[in-house]
Amino acid sequence: MNYYSEHLRKSMSCVVLCLIVGCFTNANGQSKEVIEMWKNYTDSTKHTSILKHAQIDIDEESVLKHLDAESSFGIYRDNYFITGVPINKRIDKYNSDVKFQISIRQRLTKTILPFNTFLMLTYTQKSFWDVYADSSPFRDSNFNPGLMLAKPIVQHNKLKGMAYLAFEHESNGKDSIYSRSWNYFVLSGTYLFNSRLSIHGKVWGGWLSDDNSDLYDYKGFGMVGINYRSPNERLILSAFVNPRKQIWKVNTQMEASYRLTPKSNQFVFVQWYQGYAENLLEYDRYASMLRVGICIKPSTNISIW
Repeated sequence: MNYYSEHLRKSMSCVVLCLIVGCFTNANGQSKEVIEMWKNYTDSTKHTSILKHAQIDIDEESVLKHLDAESSFGIYRDNYFITGVPINKRIDKYNSDVKFQISIRQRLTKTILPFNTFLMLTYTQKSFWDVYADSSPFRDSNFNPGLMLAKPIVQHNKLKGMAYLAFEHESNGKDSIYSRSWNYFVLSGTYLFNSRLSIHGKVWGGWLSDDNSDLYDYKGFGMVGINYRSPNERLILSAFVNPRKQIWKVNTQMEASYRLTPKSNQFVFVQWYQGYAENLLEYDRYASMLRVGICIKPSTNISIW
């Protein structure tokens, strides 16, 4: 068997594994009431122009009640398993890889803290696996625990979105010259424009280790993103822009997700990343990677963890 046939075989095996894992996972931590409320909202606004405001009619007390009724444990960010290749250089077994992310959260309190906030413990792990290289080593894994305050934003009986303040640590668990880590505060928010369109923003700042003291040159201090859902909730498109130290130079991530069946929470997932700082170990190296696989998401935009 030649190299390209073997490469294709391994790639397809990874995608099949993604599909198998995804089909047996459907826990997102959301109550039936929240899911039903979201369904009613999307059904009533699916024919509305994407450029028209159409926010959920609900008072703050009801929002807090729904949030408190949700399971304390659930999905935080997207959970995915994807494999792919570079699109800016010749493809070989050393630059093709598997990338996967596991992300969960545990709500520690209900909405009883000052300003109707609640406290969450979050954990995200992102790994890069050189599965096609000899011995299939893990190139880097980034461990990202955090403690977060969250608050729903309700004005004039309209749910506008969510706001968050977090303290996080991120490191790759390595030592010597391969060690990378930082501790930082994050202020972020999501604005719910309508049932199909939401806008995200995030800024961060903190303390860098000596091993990656120039991380901000490559990762910058914030990002903005936009998320689109089709009227039938099957297709989701997302784009994120992360300006680096020189604001006209950006890291970009674009994603397309297609729901496998109308009622499932598993998506065929395509992700393109171009820029720096995709992982901590190689934060100062440029990458342009196109990957495909499976993704598991929170089922609505209400719990914008």
